[in-house]
This record gives sequence, structure tokens and C-alpha cells, in this order.
Amino acid sequence: MTPSAALSKREPARKLLVCVFRKAALLFGWAVFLLLAYKVSKLDREYQEYNPYEVLSLDPGSSLSEIKKQYRVLSLKFHPDRGGDEATFMRIAKAYAALTNEQSRKNWEMYGNPDGPGATSFGIALPAWIVDQKNSMLVLLVYGLAFMVILPVVVGTWWYRSIRYSGDQILINTTQLFMHFMYKTPNMNMKRLVMVLTAAFEFDPRSNKEATIRPTDNIEVPQLIRELGNINVKKKEPPFCYPYSLKARVLVLSHLARMDVSEELDEDQRFVVKKSPALLQEMINVGCQLTMMANSRGGFHAPRLVTIENCMKLTQMIVQGLQESKSPLLQLPHFEEEHLRYCISKKYKVRSLQDLVSLKDSDRRSMLRFMGEEKYDEVMAVLGSFPHITMDTKLQVLDDEDSNNITAGSIVTVTVTLTRKRMVEVFEKEQETSPCPGEESAPTEEVGDASKTKAKQVWQNKNKGTKKTAKSKKKKLTKKKTTPAPVKSKQANGSVVAGNETPSAAKEEDEEVSDKGSESDEAETNKDSPSERDEDSDKQSDTEVDEMAGDDEEEWEALQQSIQRRERALLETKSKVTHAAYSLYYPEEKQEWWWLYIADRRDQTLVSMPYHVCTLKDTEEVELKFPAPSKTGNYQYSVILRSDSYLGLDQIKPLKLEVHEAKAMLDNHPQWDIPDTEEEDEEQEDSDGIEESEDDDDND
Repeated sequence: MTPSAALSKREPARKLLVCVFRKAALLFGWAVFLLLAYKVSKLDREYQEYNPYEVLSLDPGSSLSEIKKQYRVLSLKFHPDRGGDEATFMRIAKAYAALTNEQSRKNWEMYGNPDGPGATSFGIALPAWIVDQKNSMLVLLVYGLAFMVILPVVVGTWWYRSIRYSGDQILINTTQLFMHFMYKTPNMNMKRLVMVLTAAFEFDPRSNKEATIRPTDNIEVPQLIRELGNINVKKKEPPFCYPYSLKARVLVLSHLARMDVSEELDEDQRFVVKKSPALLQEMINVGCQLTMMANSRGGFHAPRLVTIENCMKLTQMIVQGLQESKSPLLQLPHFEEEHLRYCISKKYKVRSLQDLVSLKDSDRRSMLRFMGEEKYDEVMAVLGSFPHITMDTKLQVLDDEDSNNITAGSIVTVTVTLTRKRMVEVFEKEQETSPCPGEESAPTEEVGDASKTKAKQVWQNKNKGTKKTAKSKKKKLTKKKTTPAPVKSKQANGSVVAGNETPSAAKEEDEEVSDKGSESDEAETNKDSPSERDEDSDKQSDTEVDEMAGDDEEEWEALQQSIQRRERALLETKSKVTHAAYSLYYPEEKQEWWWLYIADRRDQTLVSMPYHVCTLKDTEEVELKFPAPSKTGNYQYSVILRSDSYLGLDQIKPLKLEVHEAKAMLDNHPQWDIPDTEEEDEEQEDSDGIEESEDDDDND
């Protein structure tokens, strides 16, 4: 027999011996504890109140003569000189003093002690049955059970359960699963993403007690699979082939297809749908972590931008219960698939919520004529409650001398100000700016028309790539024609006046021109005097210095305000209750949140990590930071805002970045240069100090 085989046979015996020893030690410890508890319960703790009458063997209220007589009798008996007990005699003397001495008697009556107040003692008011000697064993047993059995079990259960979850209450195993598949598949399409999502351990009954597997699943789930079609059932890759993952996938896809399920499956579907947004947010966080690791370490491919954006889009789809290819108009009530043909007709060409908004009310009513008046009003009320976000961006480099100059490798801060309004407010403003028909056109009205056309362009977001160049040229020509040319008229003196100017204004302009001409003539006549030239140059330099000082003060104030704003944002805790999102198929109330990030859509990479905006009620300011590219040149990025509750409300704003070469570090800065005279003065002072100290020593 080989030594390894012998060791393998001894191993089970050794484990059994260790287990028996542990059990014996535990039983011995419990036996010792019970024995000590029994001994403690048998200890009698007597407390007698001090009573001088009992010490002198007198009845309470005895007279002074009786007290003195009894004291003489007892002192003759217990005095140490007569062979008595010294301790007993001391108690007798103390009792006699307590009854005959006025101060000792007061102390005894007030404090229960002839010597005065003793040490202060505190107690706890407990029920009588707890301190009763008959119940001592029961009380000790309850205390031992509570503090030695129940409390450790509760703390241990809480601890072992909490270490299984992350800070966002997602199972650690689920996070590791997401990281594995996002590392394995950097470019993940929507079908693959649904499979990874539904493989989360939150849907496994072995890891989560809220998840259930019912006997009826063997009948109802295959029926839903046949109705859904191809959902990669035959894929044998674990954990996609496990029953819990297949069931969760079928429930998510049936939710997106708005299919009817049984009551039992409906309960399970609600559970899966409610868990999905938090799981998708965890996938986004995992994708950001992998991106940062790839940028810092390298060695593997970071998740593509399309993968992270698919996570965001799937969140919108699950909240609204819509498939990827469906129209965003189906988010509105009373809209069905058969109604979309009225919207996408050649007459209206309504394919998005913005297109529906930009229609005139008469055209909109005509297009939605299949609805009744009440249904139409409900649709418009819901559409008017949808959010409309305006996004303003500011690009700068904080803590730098020139905050607007972006150099290679510098930390760029993009401050994004988000302003939320309801769509109905935007409609009302557009209608107010639109001119009334029949009125004469004026320059102010034409400005209103221009703002209206710009607003419509923002709402419509039409695809410019499909337009023909001839049409764009024609539009440019029409725009040029709409701008009114100023009509000029000649005055009697020969000056030309614009159509909107009055003759008096023209005269004033002529006077100003004549004044300027006279000033220039005077300047030319005095041009040759050198003193005046020096004065002018001094004044000009003074004004330039003042302007530079003013600019520095403004920059300093702006920097201080931004620092104070950041400090307030760190200290202030805002509520995540923003606005309730409208959803026809989400099982509970969902708050309206957003994702904000910067991306390079050309390279399909993230520039800044997505910031989850959870506190946007009216206005919110968000700072996105990222390192500037190491090479100089012009870069085209995009600031992207995505909703986690609505389809078709995402916004993309271009961000141009011009990176310059970093300034060279100065070896000899002026503030580091010390004049020779100062160095000599310092050396002279040091030598004088040394001489003075030597003279003092000699005098001593």
C-alpha cells in the first residue's frame, strides 16, 4: 500500500474524530454553564435594614431612660474589658449613639444610617416574578436561551445573508455572471442580452425564495414558447438551458409582446418584470467597470457602446411593455397596431411622439378620428404629461489658468444643465409664438416664425441624410427671401436713410459722424507731440491691466461658486422621488430617471461613464469628467441623454473638442528667482546673529 493511499484512508477517520471532539467540548461547556447557573440560584443574598432598637433589644418608641438602662446592662455584658465581643460592643455603642445623639438620630431617620448618607446605589425596576427565588432557574434558562442561542442564530443568519448581496441588493453571483458574459461577448445584441438578463440567480428558487417553479410550468411554458416562436430553446449553454432561466426568458418576451398569460404565470411575470430594471442597471455598472479596467490595464476588449445602450433600451422596453421594432406611439393609451396605418400615411407621416406633437390640432383630430372625444382627450392629457428635457452643456478645464483651453491629457469637465418641462408647456409656448392668420407681417413676427421653425426642427428630428441637395438649396433660397431688405430713401441733404429709420435719427447719426471726423482731425493735428503719445499709451496699458484684473476676478468668483455648489451637492441628500412614469404594463409605480454620458459614436466607445440621474424634478446640474486625448487635434463626441422609462425621448447633442499641446513646464519661474542682494542680506543677518550669540556667551 502506498503512503498516499494510507493517508487517504486516515483522512475520514481524522475528520470524524475532530467532529466528535467538537461535540464533546460543546456538551461539556453547556454542562458547566448549567452547573454554575444552579449554584448561583442557591446563593442566598440577605439584606437587613439597620435598626438600633433591634440591636439594643428594645421596642420602638422606648424612652430615653430605658435606652440608657439597657445600654448599661449590655455594656457590662459585652465590654471587651470584661471578656465580651468587641464587634458586638461596637454595634451596641453605635445603636446607643443613634438613639441618644441628636445628629446621629437625624442621620438614621433620614438616611437609615447613623453615620450619614452612604454610597449612592442604582437599581432597575423589574417585575416581582423575575426576582422571585422560585423562578430563578426559569429566568436563567430564558436568559441563556435568548443570549446564547437565539441572538447568535439571528446575527449569523443576517450576516451570511448580507454577504451574498451587493450594495444595490443584487446577488454577488449574479454580478459575477454578468461580468463573465460581458467579458466573453463585448458586442451583445438584444436577443443575447435578454438571455443573459434572465439567467440571473434572482430568478433561481435555490438562490431566491421569492422565485417559484410550479408544476403547471411544464404545460404553460411550452405553450408560450410555441406562440413566441424562436427563442433559442435548443441552446445547451449553461445557465441558459436551466428551467428557471428558460421560464424567466419566456415571461420577459411575453411581456414585451403584450401576450395574455394565466393567473399563476402572471404573478411570476410581475416578479420578473419588477426585478429586471435593477438587474439591467447592474449590467450597466459591470460594463462601466470592464471599460475602466480595459482603459487602464488593457489586455482585453471593453464592452462596446452598443452593448451598454442596449441595456438602457431594454429597460425602456420592459417598463413600457414594447418590443424593439414597435412604434413609440404604442406607449399612449387607446393606440393599437391597426391604428398606426392612419399615422404613417403620406398625408401625416407621424412616426414618433415628436411628430404627433408638432401636428396642428385640426390635423391631429382628423388623423385620430377613429377615437372618441373622451379617448382623444385622454391621449392628449397623457402626451402632455410626458417629459421634454432641454440640455445645456458647458466645456471647461477646472483648476487651470485658462479654463477654456483644453490641452492633451488634461481633465475635461462638461457641466450639463438639465431642465425638465412637460410637453404641454412646450406646445403652449409654440402656439403663443405662432402668428395669427390675416395679420400683416412685421419684423418681430418674422423672428417668431424663425423661432417656431427652429422649435419644430427640434421636435421633428427628421433624417437629414435622406433629403436631396436640390431641396436643401431651395429651402436656403426661400429663407433668404423671407429676410426683409432695408429700403433706403434719400433725404434732402443727400444722405441715405433706411426704411425703418426716422429723419431725426439720420440727423443724429450725421452729427455723430461729423463729431468723430472733427476728433480724428484733432488727433491728426496733435499726432506729432511725443508727450501726448506717451500719455495715450499709459492710459491704454492701464485699461488693459484693469480689464485683465476684472477677468481674473470674474474667473475667481465663478470658480468659488462652482466649488460651493459642489460642496452643497455633496452635503445635500435629494429625494429620488421625481415624477411617476406613465406605463400601461409595468406592475408598480416607476419613477422617471435618466442616464447621461459622453460617447464617441465613431469608435463605439464610452468617453465618460453613464451617470444615473435620479433626482431630476425641475432642474439638475451634472458634471461629467473625462481625460482629454493624448494627441492634439479636433474630436467629435456626443452628449447623450437616455430615459429609463420612455421610448423615443432620448437626446443626442454634439460636443466638439479641440485639443491643444500642453504648455512646457518652466524651469526657472520668476517667483523662484531670488536677487543676489537679498541673498547677501540674508547671509549678513545670519553672520550678525552668530556674532551676537558668541558675544553673549563670552559675557556669561
